[in-house]
Amino acid sequence: MENRLATPRHLTLEDRLLYKLPFAARIDRLDQRVTAWMARYGLTMMRVALGIVFFWFGALKLVPGLSPAEDLVRNTIFFIDPNLFQPILALWEMAIGLGLITGLFMRVTLLLLFLQMPGTALPIFITPDAVFTVFPFGLTIEGQYIVKNLALITAAIVLGSTVRGGRIVTQP
Repeated sequence: MENRLATPRHLTLEDRLLYKLPFAARIDRLDQRVTAWMARYGLTMMRVALGIVFFWFGALKLVPGLSPAEDLVRNTIFFIDPNLFQPILALWEMAIGLGLITGLFMRVTLLLLFLQMPGTALPIFITPDAVFTVFPFGLTIEGQYIVKNLALITAAIVLGSTVRGGRIVTQP
């Protein structure tokens, strides 16, 4: 077991503690299988899950009164007729969702996503009362909705790293 790596110095503290356990070999094999499974399926699962979020949120915007972000969008993009902008935004988000779910046209899909994301931050500057209960840490539900976009952007960046064949590997 200790021959796996050149020297114990190369082990993380977590691995050093793990290797002292009598059943360390079993845990290590299980860990290898689980991480290999995550490396194999994780990106696809993330892409599809992100696609579902975008498609769902977009579809909600097509039905007046159904989207929790409807008032936020209307009050933020007040300079465009909401009867025109809301359906365009809905279809835009649904197109992003379909692209992510299917995995087709990923460059275009991610471009649409990155063009849309700055608009989601506009309420912070245009309607801060709708975003913060106490600036800068107390967030309203709408503010939490906006901050959640950091996770969406990060997931999109990870997916973007794969459009030229990048992948997750389990061994360094």
